[in-house]
Amino acid sequence: MKVAPECVLRKGHDRWWVAGGASLLLGLAGLGMGGPGGGWPTGNLGAYRVLPAIRRGNLAIFPVMGGKPYNTSQLLTLDEGIRTGEVVVTEAGSDRGLVRGEHPARYSGGAEVNRLVLYNNSARPLLLLAGEIVTGGKQDRVIGADRIVPPKGGPMDLNVFCVEPGRWVESSAKFGSMAAQMAQPSVRMPAMAKQNQEEVWDRVRASNAAVANSLGRSESLGDVRGMSSYAKVFASPPVQARLEEYGGHAEEEAILNELRKQGAVGVVVAVNGNVEWADVFASTDLLAKYWPKLMRSYVAEAATAGSVEGTPDVSDAQSFIAKLSGGREVVETEPGVFRRTETTGDGYKVFTLRGLAPEADFDVHVTKMVTDR
Repeated sequence: MKVAPECVLRKGHDRWWVAGGASLLLGLAGLGMGGPGGGWPTGNLGAYRVLPAIRRGNLAIFPVMGGKPYNTSQLLTLDEGIRTGEVVVTEAGSDRGLVRGEHPARYSGGAEVNRLVLYNNSARPLLLLAGEIVTGGKQDRVIGADRIVPPKGGPMDLNVFCVEPGRWVESSAKFGSMAAQMAQPSVRMPAMAKQNQEEVWDRVRASNAAVANSLGRSESLGDVRGMSSYAKVFASPPVQARLEEYGGHAEEEAILNELRKQGAVGVVVAVNGNVEWADVFASTDLLAKYWPKLMRSYVAEAATAGSVEGTPDVSDAQSFIAKLSGGREVVETEPGVFRRTETTGDGYKVFTLRGLAPEADFDVHVTKMVTDR
């Protein structure tokens, strides 16, 4: 097989880099590796159709229809697992049995900023989404990549980023989940697309400062300004009151009911008239499971972005979700469990998590984000 000079294919630790796509994919197809039925990821994306936006202030949410619906009931969420005690997350330094993965610099006590250890003691595969926040340990962390953890799996190395600059004192031996909210898109982006701790910290500081400034002269403003924890800032009463201006729990439920009625499997999100983000799932039920956390993350993005005139058009959202290919792909797999594909296009990235188990052989979650803002 001849590979065009601009194409690269390397394998290491079940990770494939693909660039210059077309020529290389044709070569792989000729070897029985690519194309329909050849083992190359083809996905279940189908043709997505975007409906008119549901608007709340400077936030616009476009329901996404299409794709083949799948049975996702077997997937366990992080919140479910932590609530029942079947999923346990600890600091890496406290688990001597973990030997996999790279080893960044350790802090006092053996713990590491960008590594945690996770056990899935349930009989169900665990779905982890990038942007989910675990609280406790020596610092609150945000999960940096979508993945599936097999049943009775662990200990496993969990890729995370700190979202609490300034604290390195253990608050608890085990971690809980910030069940109320995921990290907002502007914080998720540098964790997912850039894998950069400093940029994550910068976005956390900027977000905390922006939401504090939006409170005006609230009596609790001083308390909020003194917090470095992303989770604590957004869980504080004055910030919760600010987020309630977007409709709160009642509107969250109303929008979910509308999404269910339409059979939506995802959403495209615009803030201040700019389309910035999309989350699409394998089923309406899976979208509904994550909806409260996702909705609050979108509201947090809108509340910290300032209010600028701009009306997004449904055609803009349709164009955004229609472009899911790109000039470079990075494919990472855990055989028999999942395949995660990172696709880079002009000013955007797409992340696709596909299950590989017989009962979950489909695209579970697709995220698209703008990266040039």
